[in-house]
Amino acid sequence: MSRIGKKPVAIPSGVTVTIDGSTVSVKGPKGDLTRTFSPLVTFTQEGDDVIVSPADDTRDANAQWGLSRTLVHNMVEGVSKGFEKKLQLVGVGYRAALKGKNLDLSLGYSHPVIMEAEEGISFEVPDNTHITVKGISKERVGQVAAEIRAKRPPEPYKGKGIRYEGEHVRRKLGKAAK
Repeated sequence: MSRIGKKPVAIPSGVTVTIDGSTVSVKGPKGDLTRTFSPLVTFTQEGDDVIVSPADDTRDANAQWGLSRTLVHNMVEGVSKGFEKKLQLVGVGYRAALKGKNLDLSLGYSHPVIMEAEEGISFEVPDNTHITVKGISKERVGQVAAEIRAKRPPEPYKGKGIRYEGEHVRRKLGKAAK
């Protein structure tokens, strides 16, 4: 039995949830999200809560139960509050800037790296060494932040690169002098 799956998903005011079989649509002040789930899980709406339950008592249905509840919860939270990931650029000459909606990164290459903002994702650059990725889909925000980090991941010797804010990079000593 899933401890997470048993909890109902609370729907805040201003958010509407529409359930059509295994398709769940959530609309809120920040936008709308739709997702089709496995038929092994059923959804019911009781008042201001969405109840997620397994369709039958098989192992596969129980495995998808908690995941489906978490995904619906993330959809509700995304359209009401939104999600954000913060990145930090560490290194001499590493900087970020906004060019329209796109992100322009100088990462020590011979050319600038330009990341285009996809639909539903926005970038903020409070200063030239910090980037904030915002959006309503937790999956897309995390994926775009990971793609930005992959352009220059932190290296273990000097610690230079793009890292998540608060991320600890294990440092190596390097070559020992004789």
